[in-house]
Amino acid sequence: MAKAYETTQPDRSEIDAMPGIVAVDFGTNWCGYCRSAEPDIATALAAHPDIRHIKVEDGPGRKLGRSFKVKLWPTVVFVKGGVELSRVVRPESEQEVSEALEQAARA
Repeated sequence: MAKAYETTQPDRSEIDAMPGIVAVDFGTNWCGYCRSAEPDIATALAAHPDIRHIKVEDGPGRKLGRSFKVKLWPTVVFVKGGVELSRVVRPESEQEVSEALEQAARA
C-alpha cells in the first residue's frame, strides 16, 4: 500500500473544522477490498490536489467511523465544514471515485 491507514484518528470536530473538502478514507491495511481500491482512489484524488486525503483505520469501537455510519470498507466520505457532500463505498473503478468527487465539488 502506498499510504497506510493510520491507527491514530482525528476527532470528528477536527475533521469538521478543516478548510475545504476533506476525503476521509476508512479501511484497514489488511482489507483486500481496500488494497484493490487503493489505486483507483489515489488516481482520482491526484487530479484534485486541493482536496485533503486522510486515511484512517476503522473497526469496532472506532468513533470516527461510527460518526459517519461506515459499514463497509473502503468507504471514502467527502466532507466540508462538517457536512457530508458525497461518499463512495467499495469503489470498483476510478470513475466511481471521480463521480463522488464531482458531486462533492458541486455541493
